[in-house]
Amino acid sequence: MKILLVEDSRFLRIAIEKGLAKAGHEVTGIADGREALLAARSSLPAIILLDMMLPGLEGTCVLKELKQDASTSHIPVIVLTGLSQKNETKLKKAGAAAYIEKSSLNLAQNAEALIQVIVSVLGTLREVPSTPEQQSRSSADAETNGAEARAGWTGGLRDNPTGP
Repeated sequence: MKILLVEDSRFLRIAIEKGLAKAGHEVTGIADGREALLAARSSLPAIILLDMMLPGLEGTCVLKELKQDASTSHIPVIVLTGLSQKNETKLKKAGAAAYIEKSSLNLAQNAEALIQVIVSVLGTLREVPSTPEQQSRSSADAETNGAEARAGWTGGLRDNPTGP
């Protein structure tokens, strides 16, 4: 899968790139917000991992522009943040599919938690229930499947899935 990673921390960007590449994904790492917009428009990745604190153009502006552009509005964006749940409502309204607290990532071991969130977001987007009963079942499944690594928009990924 083609993934665009937008993260200004060189250390974290390289660690995430290695973990996702090891899992078989094609990852393009970008450190700047303006460059991220250009890369997203030219490569049309399957998903974007987006840091909020970026040089050039901050993450919230990048997210807003991605969602307003017809060529990129369909691409799910997972926000990488160090700000806990502080901006959860704002990010959701801006179009983020999920968020991950950077402090909860343990990339020294592997990228499994990050991959679980990516799969959960992509799976949720692909499964569009047609009946109210299926919609209800899908919501329950999302809650159950996200219990260990909170994903989708059940609150993001954090160490304690039952509270902040």
